[in-house]
Amino acid sequence: MRLVQQTTTGAPTILDLFTLEEIERDVYRANTVFDDPFPLYGGQVAAQALRAAGLTVPEGRPPHSLHGYYLRGGNSGVPTDFSVERDRDGRSYSARRVVARQGDRVVFTMSCSFSVVEDGPDVDAAEALEVPDPTTLPPAPMPRLFSMEGSLPPAPYPGSEWPTRFWARCTAELPAVHKDPLIHACVLTYLSDISTGLAPYHDETSASGSSLDHAIWFHRPIPLDGWVLMDLVPHSVARGRGFYHGMIRTADGTLGATIAQEALFRPRGSSVFHQPRS
Repeated sequence: MRLVQQTTTGAPTILDLFTLEEIERDVYRANTVFDDPFPLYGGQVAAQALRAAGLTVPEGRPPHSLHGYYLRGGNSGVPTDFSVERDRDGRSYSARRVVARQGDRVVFTMSCSFSVVEDGPDVDAAEALEVPDPTTLPPAPMPRLFSMEGSLPPAPYPGSEWPTRFWARCTAELPAVHKDPLIHACVLTYLSDISTGLAPYHDETSASGSSLDHAIWFHRPIPLDGWVLMDLVPHSVARGRGFYHGMIRTADGTLGATIAQEALFRPRGSSVFHQPRS
């Protein structure tokens, strides 16, 4: 990628992506742009939309869920504007809607919700996976992702075209998660659209393509500058779409978030994982 413009000096980091300019009340612009032969990474626009929404929410209400739709392939070399609608601020919950535009083209929409932190039961019914420590594994590239590094544990689906289980960590210096849970949730959202969950269904004729819709439920605040394990499980392919879900846990097994995603699933050549933008 060749950098075109950025908001800070030097090579951009993931934090530059989340530095938004306030254009007017509830309208924000992401000015860090760069040349990339592929469409705008879906995790980037979703994370920036969550960041914009979070800037309009009362303090002390981290996000607990988001649901987004990818409508068009965006351009990494063009600023993106985010318009936030304040649907409701209740005693415990704040609801927001975000529309992401490049020029007059809507590329992404999101509904998201934020809540106060409440005391109560803390239960995780699923057992954490037994996988090797990330620091004992060979490094794995994280293509197209700023400020992220990864490593690969043993694959749950041998022969899969892309990995569905991997460790990842943000290499940028982040504030403590208890001080700024929103920025950690944004980094998690950025990572979550890695979109390899349907790889076990790939064959010589068909493969998954662009993301269609994406959901995240934030269960517990977890630090994304520490190692987290993403485990993606494919479930279904039908009518040109594939569906998978995944869990993101810390190295000690704490469940931070659950994700679910649909993506195009079509004959190879008609739609590919990364389709060069026109």
